[in-house]
Amino acid sequence: MTAANRPSLLRVLLPVLGCLGFAAAWVLLARMLQSQASWLAPLAALDVAWMLQLGRIQPGWTRIGLAMATTLVVIGLANWGIAATEIGRSMGLLPWESALRLGSDYAWQLIQLANTRADLVWYALGLALAGVFARR
Repeated sequence: MTAANRPSLLRVLLPVLGCLGFAAAWVLLARMLQSQASWLAPLAALDVAWMLQLGRIQPGWTRIGLAMATTLVVIGLANWGIAATEIGRSMGLLPWESALRLGSDYAWQLIQLANTRADLVWYALGLALAGVFARR
């Protein structure tokens, strides 16, 4: 394996940090707007594709798969954070305290109740665009 192909810490951390940062911004904006802000999914896809490109992940099926999987993780983290923020607010907990205490079954129920069909369309569009953006 040559030095150019060897995974570096930066290559691994860029998508992870981008994913966490975008999900945190999504939760904050959703809290401000009092909505799911699902229209951010295509922007998350663009951010993920850009992070993979900055990390010099070679174009191809691997980058497309990584972009789509990472976009799905951002959508999931944002939904988890939004649910945790809403529940934590009513219980007097900070968002990260609530996120750590929120069980998966309860979070899934809250996410299902909060998302409409329009939100699901935005998420699907974000996943599709992640594949398109990652091709370049």
